[in-house]
Amino acid sequence: MDGNSLGEAVAAQDIVQIRTALKNWTPPMIASAIKDLTDVEQAIIIRVLPRKAAAETFQFLDRPEQEKLLKAMGQEEVATILNNMSPDDRTALLEESPAAITKQLLTLLSPEEHRVALSLLGYPKSSIGRLMTPHFVAIKQDWNVEQVLRYVREHGQDSETLNVLYVVDDEGLLIDDIRVREFLLAHPNKLVSDIMDHRFVALTATDSEQVAVNVFLKEDRKALPVTDTAGVLLGIVTIDDVLKVAEAEATKEIQKIGGSEAFDEPYMSITFWRMVKKRAGWLVILFLGEMLTATAMGFFEGEIEKAVVLALFVPLIISSGGNSGSQATTLVIRALALGEVKLADWWRVMRREIFAGLALGSILGSIGFFRIAAWSQFSKIYGPHWFLVGLTVGVSLVGIVMWGTLAGSMLPFILRRAGLDPATSSAPFVATLVDVTGLVIYFSVGYVFLKGTLL
Repeated sequence: MDGNSLGEAVAAQDIVQIRTALKNWTPPMIASAIKDLTDVEQAIIIRVLPRKAAAETFQFLDRPEQEKLLKAMGQEEVATILNNMSPDDRTALLEESPAAITKQLLTLLSPEEHRVALSLLGYPKSSIGRLMTPHFVAIKQDWNVEQVLRYVREHGQDSETLNVLYVVDDEGLLIDDIRVREFLLAHPNKLVSDIMDHRFVALTATDSEQVAVNVFLKEDRKALPVTDTAGVLLGIVTIDDVLKVAEAEATKEIQKIGGSEAFDEPYMSITFWRMVKKRAGWLVILFLGEMLTATAMGFFEGEIEKAVVLALFVPLIISSGGNSGSQATTLVIRALALGEVKLADWWRVMRREIFAGLALGSILGSIGFFRIAAWSQFSKIYGPHWFLVGLTVGVSLVGIVMWGTLAGSMLPFILRRAGLDPATSSAPFVATLVDVTGLVIYFSVGYVFLKGTLL
């Protein structure tokens, strides 16, 4: 049954047909199928699903859809959903809801889930404590394999994942983590202590989300344990939650690099005026910055009047500098985000970009010079001093491109050192900066080469 057929079944309120059709569907499939249905129709489907499946389906819906669905459901249905959601996804929902609604939703939780929710909400925003779930399987090192497997069968139903089991001592301190496959392949009488290698990676609850992303990138794990500062095991964080964080952060960085504020919500969900507000600020700043270009050209008005041919290459010059700066700032911002370079590496980056700018500028400068030389064989547009004009353009491109790469690569470091987000050094911002300074370089070089001829 496809989404349209499902909608027809819901419209007919054929509960039996809906339940039969959804029997073999996964929560992501159901969430995708009901996105185009009304809030009331979505509520009917959620009501038909088993409690666990209903909660999992709800988790795969976008945040605006979740909020609308909560309003369409009865209080008892909302309580069922909230109590069966994974703690980390529920924390994200409660955190992003208005304070009054969060307070109301908390009253619908069972005493145990209420305690868990308050505990997770007590951690700093964007910390691992907000992402972790307390549902995991912990074992003792003096158990044998048979005891472990029996314990997993009895207590593993509510665990977020069973790929890894966590070994703790009597005080709850984490001492090792072991993959389940080790127990499945071991002799039933073998002790846990004989399987342990005392090598594990753990996060602390106060670590930032970005720390978790970096650790998951380095470690081949589906989940990682989360401890307090003393090493007591508090919960686990799974890779699916970390991937959501990484995607959200990447989206924000891309939006900032593009020259706007981060939207913090899907493009099709954000209101028109809110989207305009997010984009207008940077555009105004960039527009004011570009006004300096006109000021710079006004300063060289006399040179332009004497050598009008120089004005022909202004778009070429400023675009080349802006493009090189945008390239450099984008590469460095991403390298900083991935941890490939650190603040202490600024000198190495500067050295690389100076030589890269020199090489790139030489390539573009050579193309510009030979283009002018070739065109002058068939046209008089560049006048009798075409050689000097070509030399001016070529040398200017070397200097401007090198300056663009240098400015674009260093600005993220300066912002990071000042405690700001390097992504705010957007490509348009760097391009605007290089546009103004590029004109100064261009006309200064022109004055040197064309003095006594055109100037």
